[in-house]
Amino acid sequence: MQIAIQSPTEAAAMPRYRLDIEYDGTAFSGWQRQAGQPSVQEAIETAIHAFCGEELRIKGAGRTDSGVHARGQVAHVDLVRDWPEDTVQGALNAHLTRAKVAVAILAASNVDENFDARFSATARHYRYLILNRRAPAALERSRVWHVPRQLDHAAMHEAAQELVGHHDFTTFRSVQCQSKSPVKTLDLLAVERDGDMIAIRASARSFLHNQVRSLVGTLERVGAGAWTPEDVRKALEARDRAACGPVAPADGLYLMSVDYP
Repeated sequence: MQIAIQSPTEAAAMPRYRLDIEYDGTAFSGWQRQAGQPSVQEAIETAIHAFCGEELRIKGAGRTDSGVHARGQVAHVDLVRDWPEDTVQGALNAHLTRAKVAVAILAASNVDENFDARFSATARHYRYLILNRRAPAALERSRVWHVPRQLDHAAMHEAAQELVGHHDFTTFRSVQCQSKSPVKTLDLLAVERDGDMIAIRASARSFLHNQVRSLVGTLERVGAGAWTPEDVRKALEARDRAACGPVAPADGLYLMSVDYP
């Protein structure tokens, strides 16, 4: 009689869950776990351990910086036991609430073992909020960039179109960026106003470190009348970090959603 023997790969197969996550990044050093610093990744991993006793590492779609928020971050994790999706979501939220951290699991879904929150992503969508009024923020403090001088959002949008497309974005990336290439395709960069709030939307398959905040800080200079759209084009073509405008603060940046096939 022949006995079927599982290969090591088959034996090690574990159920994979996609986690859709919302968080206020104000109190965190960023998404990624860092020694001695509070991170979103660590908060969720601690909740997983409290839920099922497993010491696991989750993998996120984007490594948001300190102070950056998310309405649609995505991560995946492999659990030993095949739990109902509602149980995973409910248990993690219960432990996150108990820990008094501003993180919520919007959904937990069983996915194929080939799903990778980072590498399977086809697009990432960010939004940046500028509160453009004389009075400072009260209810939205730490969630917007307060700019008291009047900004011309139409001029900002015009300048933004100089940056859309396939370019070398060396000017608009941090000197600490670890990406192998500064060349990216920016699919969307749009500036809109609703009353006192200016929203800047940016979409691409992937972004460089500090790219969105660098773009926003440069566009703010246009809105203030200090730069022209032509100046923005020249800054892009310079391929020199020194040509970038000031980097916008983290407060107003949100990872809104991540697309998958």
